[in-house]
Amino acid sequence: MSENSSAGQKHPYHLVDPSPLPFLSSIAGLAMAVGLVFYMHYETKWLLILGTIGLLTVMFLWWRDVIKESTFEQAHTPVVELGLRYGMALFIASEVMFFVAFFWAFFDASLTPKLPIEEFAETYDSNGAVGVWPPEGIKTFDPLDIPFLNTLILLMSGTTCTWAHHAVREGHRDQAIQALWLTVGLGVCFTFLQAFEYYEAVHHYFKFTDGIYPSVFYMATGFHGFHVIVGTIFLAVCLFRCMRGHSNPEHHFGFEAAAWYWHFVDVVWLFLFAAIYIWGS
Repeated sequence: MSENSSAGQKHPYHLVDPSPLPFLSSIAGLAMAVGLVFYMHYETKWLLILGTIGLLTVMFLWWRDVIKESTFEQAHTPVVELGLRYGMALFIASEVMFFVAFFWAFFDASLTPKLPIEEFAETYDSNGAVGVWPPEGIKTFDPLDIPFLNTLILLMSGTTCTWAHHAVREGHRDQAIQALWLTVGLGVCFTFLQAFEYYEAVHHYFKFTDGIYPSVFYMATGFHGFHVIVGTIFLAVCLFRCMRGHSNPEHHFGFEAAAWYWHFVDVVWLFLFAAIYIWGS
């Protein structure tokens, strides 16, 4: 039981009980980071696996407590929900900066392409040596093939996500569940198509180590794909909670945060599709 639900409280804030989870999450994160270093240098996996399992366990337990506090203890007052909205908005803003860095790397490489270092040494003159984009030998994807299909899938998922949001706000639980099923299904379809595109890229187009184009392509689209997976899990949890009756027109910030995140993922993909698949090819 949190202190916020105790009798005689004279403020609207949520004072959480002491918990070992923040400390355990820092230990698990440290183990995961050190394990990643050991894996890259010595191919030792056990510490990385242990840290990952520990971090996922702490995340599950922590979010379980948050759901209990908001749904059963009614600890998330309007003031608390306002703070959660500010936090989610700042989190998405920080995520935007990740993609700004990836787009910066892509446009820096594509607007002023450089020759490979061995060719640069041979062709350099007083005017400098300038390469081409995409680099020679790189076969790019047809933007009207899988990339365009993935674009349609994400746009449709954004529509169904908005449908679910409005259904929750209007108290139409059955419609919200139906729309969330469609959104989660579309997210899974996008992930499978992206994985198939990567399979095709590695076997018929380019590998990660084939130069600057593959590096920025896999980094930007791969990081976005990771966000799609996280967003799909986020929405799947909201679907489960909606089926359990946790969401209602008055209290549904968990789903609202998931909707914000999913629309952010949609918008980022539109920029990736326009910049990397169309303009950059």
